[in-house]
Formats: sequence, C-alpha cells, structure tokens
Amino acid sequence: MAWMALLLAGVFEIVWAYSMKLSDGFTRLTSSIVTLIFMMLSFALLTYAMRSLPLGTAYTIWTGIGAVGSFLVGILVLGEPATALRMLAAVLIIAGLVLMKLSS
Repeated sequence: MAWMALLLAGVFEIVWAYSMKLSDGFTRLTSSIVTLIFMMLSFALLTYAMRSLPLGTAYTIWTGIGAVGSFLVGILVLGEPATALRMLAAVLIIAGLVLMKLSS
C-alpha cells in the first residue's frame, strides 16, 4: 500500500507543478488553488508512504516521479524542447529510480 501511495504522491506532484506553471506566479486563482490542493495531497501521501518506506527511498522516488513526469508534461503539453541531452538526463533519472526501488 505504501508504494501505491508513493506513486500517487508522485503523480500529484506532477499535477501541482503543472498547475503552478499555469498559475502565472500565483496570479491566477483557479490554478493557484489547484496547486495548493494537490501539493497538500502529494505531501500527505508521501508522509503516509514514509511510515513504512525508508526516507531516502521514498523521497528519491517521489522527486524522481515528479521530475520526469513534469519533464514529459513540459515536452508533450507545453512544447518544450526534447533535445538528446535532456532525454538522456531523463533516462538517467529513471535508471536511478529503478535502482533505488531494487535496493529497497
């Protein structure tokens, strides 16, 4: 159950990062509210997952899901560049996440 909570916390991190971008520096009310709600949900689920998962593993996986997911949203939704070096960086983050999971 902790791993499912951690996965969902990571997905919620992607949502709040994207909505924070849309909030235009917290000047748009709806996007700002969505950001704060999903931020709280993400932290709550991370906290729940940390009850049984090691701190380093839980935090690394959470930030990795958020980083790679936000990277993909940037490319697929916001039209950010998908250069070879950026793609390599994402692959290395994913490799690190897999190794972290395997080490737990």
